[in-house]
Amino acid sequence: MYFTFTHPMHKHPYNPELVTGSGIGAVAVAAEAAGMNGIGFTDHPAPSQRWLDSGGHDAVDPFVAMGFVASQTQTLRLIPNLIVLPYRNPFVVAKSAATLDRLSDGRFTLSVGVGYLRREFDALGVDFDERAHLFEEALEVIRGIWSSDEYSYPGRHFTASGITSHPRPVTKPHPPIWIGGNSAAARARVARHGNGWSPFPAPPALAQAARTSVLDTTGLRAGIDDLRRRLDNMGRDSTDIDISFRNVAGGNPGDADFNADAYLSGLEDLAALGVTWVQVDLPGDGLTHLLDTIESFGQSVIQAQ
Repeated sequence: MYFTFTHPMHKHPYNPELVTGSGIGAVAVAAEAAGMNGIGFTDHPAPSQRWLDSGGHDAVDPFVAMGFVASQTQTLRLIPNLIVLPYRNPFVVAKSAATLDRLSDGRFTLSVGVGYLRREFDALGVDFDERAHLFEEALEVIRGIWSSDEYSYPGRHFTASGITSHPRPVTKPHPPIWIGGNSAAARARVARHGNGWSPFPAPPALAQAARTSVLDTTGLRAGIDDLRRRLDNMGRDSTDIDISFRNVAGGNPGDADFNADAYLSGLEDLAALGVTWVQVDLPGDGLTHLLDTIESFGQSVIQAQ
């Protein structure tokens, strides 16, 4: 099992210790030393105050932050959680991703999602109701420009003729593309375009807020079975596809009642379903607590596998 985490800016306002260069660098170095395999950042360039006040969170720019982390580490993969693809022109995303993959010696995974915050779409001048179509076109463009010279694309939202973009990513044929979301539509996109599926545990209230499907461990099993059928129909090998999910057993690392043994048992259950990466929830209340939790998690869970 591989472990990744999202830099824990869980609240608004955030803890300022977590967004200094020294703070982010210390977290990344500690995570690598503890045996973590990946780190990510969220993507909210223009959230509304109403969303922040009702449980949302602030964010740094994920590409800038991952570039900084790449310079501080040697093995840690850079896995955003996640890039809201319709927010950006896909040629710009492809350039940023290729640059990051090259500068990190092939450590970048492009994890993307459709997005769900209407006001953020409005602030960025992106048609909320077109987000699914924008997402589909963007995936085609990114894969195309990563592998073709004089690339042309006659799309509804993006039109290009004879475009060449170098340098290309280090990773061949291209960096892994993970697709987020709990729905059947997300799994269909993985089967067509992706190298990984990134669903998340979502009770009814959260699923409604995030405009996605309700998902628990039982639903995850059914979703993985559905994804495998779709991959088989596309002639693709399901063992080549990563699946990431959060381990709900044992509680959250850093909490006083965290149970490492129960967490390890939960990891075994997820692995049996086909999960290959676990999203680890870490505390964001302060830098010292976060660093201590990373070290403890490495000893009690990662080394104990």
